[in-house]
Amino acid sequence: MSKPAIVVENMSMMFNLNKEKVDNLKEYFIKLITRKLHFTEFWALQDINLTVEKGDRVGVLGFNGAGKSTLLKVISGVMKPTKGTVKTYGVIAPMLELGAGFDMNYSGKENIYLYGATMGYSRKYIEERFDSIVEFSELKDFIDVPVKNYSSGMRARLGFAIASAVEPDILILDEVLSVGDAKFRKKSENKIRSMFEKGITVLFVSHSTAQVLNICNKAIILDHGKIIAQGSAEEICAQYDEMVESGKVKK
Repeated sequence: MSKPAIVVENMSMMFNLNKEKVDNLKEYFIKLITRKLHFTEFWALQDINLTVEKGDRVGVLGFNGAGKSTLLKVISGVMKPTKGTVKTYGVIAPMLELGAGFDMNYSGKENIYLYGATMGYSRKYIEERFDSIVEFSELKDFIDVPVKNYSSGMRARLGFAIASAVEPDILILDEVLSVGDAKFRKKSENKIRSMFEKGITVLFVSHSTAQVLNICNKAIILDHGKIIAQGSAEEICAQYDEMVESGKVKK
């Protein structure tokens, strides 16, 4: 029997949504102190139970707002669940919001070391992989330019190049295979596949059932923060496509 890589039990995630318009920080604190600030509870995830075995590649499908990205952030440890538990076994490489952690005033080169440090890599580890990161990102001519002058696609490419320069046990992907042009997307997919060959565990959010079928052996469907179906990639993708065609969900 294979060992689990990820175990999620009775997990829920709640956010407080401000019901009122607050124009500035001063007004916010006045209303907060005088208890005139009202919130609405929003449960992004509810009673999630999910076990991912080592070596499984699980696609996460669902329409916008279903809770897909929140689920990955909780499993990655970026967010702490409101209820329940999340256990992971091994080194995690989360590819979420690529380039979001960059300092815009620093160059691409400086951000490689900064971003690497935030992911827990030593300077020596990054130095050994620096040339391959730059080569993969295709940003050699811009590596000494401040990131604020990069396009969003350039930042995402650099973020992908750094995040994929690792040897994780668990890889968490949130729509990252839509990065860049068609050529770079193909290269990114090939890079991910080379990581698959080492038997890593994968959680992959995508709106494309074709991508999920191409990459994953299992899949789940999230709907309004709940898992409504899980099983083989073929079975779940067929079910999701039927839901889209019937108008029950929108990609």
